[in-house]
Amino acid sequence: MLPSPDLAFLIALLTLAVVPATASAQAAQEADPHMETALRVLTTTPLIDGHNDLPWQIRLNEDAPMDVRAYGIEGRQEGHTDIPRLREGRVGGQFWSVYVPTSAMETGAARFQLEQFDIAYRMLEEFPEHFELALTADDVMRIFHSGKIASLLGMEGGHAIENSLGALRAYYDLGARYMTLTHNADLDWAGANSADPDAPGLSEFGREVVREMNWLGMLVDLSHVSDRSMADALDVSEAPIIFSHSSVRALTDHPRNVPDHILDRLPANGGVVMITFVPSFVTDDEPATLDDVADHIDYVRDRIGVEYVGIAGDYDGIVTVPQGLEDVSTYPYLFAELSRRGWSEAELRMLAGENVLRVMRDAEAVSARMQRERGPSHATIQELDGGGD
Repeated sequence: MLPSPDLAFLIALLTLAVVPATASAQAAQEADPHMETALRVLTTTPLIDGHNDLPWQIRLNEDAPMDVRAYGIEGRQEGHTDIPRLREGRVGGQFWSVYVPTSAMETGAARFQLEQFDIAYRMLEEFPEHFELALTADDVMRIFHSGKIASLLGMEGGHAIENSLGALRAYYDLGARYMTLTHNADLDWAGANSADPDAPGLSEFGREVVREMNWLGMLVDLSHVSDRSMADALDVSEAPIIFSHSSVRALTDHPRNVPDHILDRLPANGGVVMITFVPSFVTDDEPATLDDVADHIDYVRDRIGVEYVGIAGDYDGIVTVPQGLEDVSTYPYLFAELSRRGWSEAELRMLAGENVLRVMRDAEAVSARMQRERGPSHATIQELDGGGD
């Protein structure tokens, strides 16, 4: 059981957190015991979302590209994410995606990646009363109990390491705590986004990337990779893996979703699939709804256990959103719906953040053991695969 704040602190948090935007919203919440449960859970357990693309939106701001202050997240914005709505949504921990498009490989993905780190750091430094960088599971809990949003950084696409384990280690030192092995294009060492059994998996260098991520304590993220890459990574990884923003293929047949034969391996590995809100990943119908997302979360719990599921909105990385989950302020409604479906408070706490914190702690423990056993790898793709740059 994760530590809870003392009673006085809890009462103070509840008093602040449950202030609704309107009187009618207050009446609705007070009349709904399931919303009361959701708010109680999210006030005492950090809601850790696996993927938010706000740094990318800041980069694309037409009026002032890459200017955090000009973007104005301290007030309500047209996108899905800003500080007022993060607070309304009771977000306690957020993996901010420092996404780099695969097209950046043409001019230098590493430079682009460093710029995305810079945007994320500027965001945290501009608003220190709301955000603080988290590097460990203990950091997340400390920052959450201080009343701030624990901010973690996740790299989306292994192309940014430019086939270099040294670059991978440098990104870890900059704060990256997960890396999605690919984005939407195959790399020299990893296949992307395909259910085709003949699609490439991990090369020997790709397996070494996974081993080095274990050595570092960086979470191996299998969203965006091919089914063969998923299986290969699970074969190699000594630490729990994550899917930072994927859903379930058995319910929605999309190659970005997790097939059952991979899902069934998560308990042995200890990993977590963080169910995303991307409409095309959660339904074949139009439009998607909150209920569709809840169905995917239910499916994981019912098939492999509640210990292996989390959530990831992919806000500001998607154009359309499910009805009922329009932005980061809406997380409590999802938790209220799951309570209505019979989820216990203990299960909701695992979904919210306890599962992810367990994965982080396990990865930290594996890293500590591996670093006692060996130093960093200096292998190259030329040595292991006989090709690449």
